[in-house]
Amino acid sequence: MIAKKENYLLSMLHSELADAVGREYVSGNAADQLGHSIDYYWIPEMWHDRGRENPKPDFIVHPGSAEEVAKVMKIANQYKIPVTPWGGGSGSQGGALPIYGGIILDTKRMNKVLAVDVESLTVTAETGINTQHLEWAVEKAGFSTMHFPASIACATLGGFLAHRGTGVLSTKYGKIEDMVMSVEVVTPTGELINTLPVPRHASGPDLTMIYLGSEGTLGVITKVTMKIHPIPETRKFHAFLFKDMHEAMVAGANIMRSRLHPCVIRLYDEPETAKLIKRVLNIDKQGAYLVFGFDGPEKIVDLEMEEACKICRKQEHEDLGTEMGQAWWDHRYKFFYPPYMFHLPQAFGTLDTVATFANIEKVYWAMKNAVNDKFPEAVFIGHFSHWYEWGAMLYARFIVENPPQDPHEATLYYNSIWDLAIRAAIREGGVINEHHGVGLKLGRLMKELYGPAFNVLGGIKKALDPNNIMNPGKMGF
Repeated sequence: MIAKKENYLLSMLHSELADAVGREYVSGNAADQLGHSIDYYWIPEMWHDRGRENPKPDFIVHPGSAEEVAKVMKIANQYKIPVTPWGGGSGSQGGALPIYGGIILDTKRMNKVLAVDVESLTVTAETGINTQHLEWAVEKAGFSTMHFPASIACATLGGFLAHRGTGVLSTKYGKIEDMVMSVEVVTPTGELINTLPVPRHASGPDLTMIYLGSEGTLGVITKVTMKIHPIPETRKFHAFLFKDMHEAMVAGANIMRSRLHPCVIRLYDEPETAKLIKRVLNIDKQGAYLVFGFDGPEKIVDLEMEEACKICRKQEHEDLGTEMGQAWWDHRYKFFYPPYMFHLPQAFGTLDTVATFANIEKVYWAMKNAVNDKFPEAVFIGHFSHWYEWGAMLYARFIVENPPQDPHEATLYYNSIWDLAIRAAIREGGVINEHHGVGLKLGRLMKELYGPAFNVLGGIKKALDPNNIMNPGKMGF
């Protein structure tokens, strides 16, 4: 952050930014600074709750185009001032926090749908668009993005690109990176570039994938072309209750190994079935709840559903039927909002990871046992919400009712749980994150995950961002 005594320099910078994007789109007032100093990461929320100050930006800049983003980046490079891209501010990893001050680049003015190609089934949009607004626009044309994350109403498209986000239908339609055709990017030095127009080619490495998941550390994604899909004729769900998580996991994995094409599978362990499924769906039963769905032409859906149910019935089960499956779909977002979601004064975190079917249960038990042994006051629950041909994602969470009140102690306590659980996941073949990203929260663990390979990422960062101004302090950079 620029030293506050150098007010003349701040004034000069303000003038240049105002010239680049318009005076009304540059702010340095206290309210805007505060609003851009807290995202959904527990530590800054807790810090603010305890009456402490979070790091704040010097300026919040609202560019209206990629060209204006490029102007801002050139100014920032000249002064060597940090730039932190900001979308909806709904991230949980501290990835958008201006920990070194400088410029917050708020992208929400860049919110246009630029084209819907009904021949190629693609949509091109600016990345500051609210994801729900994008979906509504595509639906008006008779299609869908099929990207339905729990944060769809509050996050921007750029935020999902930045950390490889996932929606509830990812098992069939993929994560956000599977949907992307190409991107437009402003580099840290202010160049405007486009990746190749198609994602499948042998014209060298896939440049698009360098930027997806880079969390604003390698550039600012300003525009994207992504796939869209016909709205299916039907979408049907079915639910089963199994005696334990292992039995449910075998059923879910066998559905994927059969190469059927479910649009969703979600498996809740016994504690989460008892805690959240009971509250949200009013299912008061012991065991592990498994729900899955298929969509498309009705005849195909019915055939695939029949085969999936046969697979589930080979395990010890209780058939909850289609009604309890549909109930989950109808209430799928309730799990993430009050009164069902965890909130202060509780301490809580989502320890999401992903592993192969050979390792995913070992990852679950390693994380659960590590947290329960070292922090017996913590409740550990989990569900498996995104499935692949080779494995599944674990959405594990810990909840502590009475964390330390002192913010410094609370931060140390909170990070200790994360360190213990994530290292347990890595030992058993998991990774530090599956779809929420790395950000500030997990950056310290990147070198442990990658080993010597992290030097390659560091080399890319140094080459693209020689002045280290793009979102510094995130992802271990």
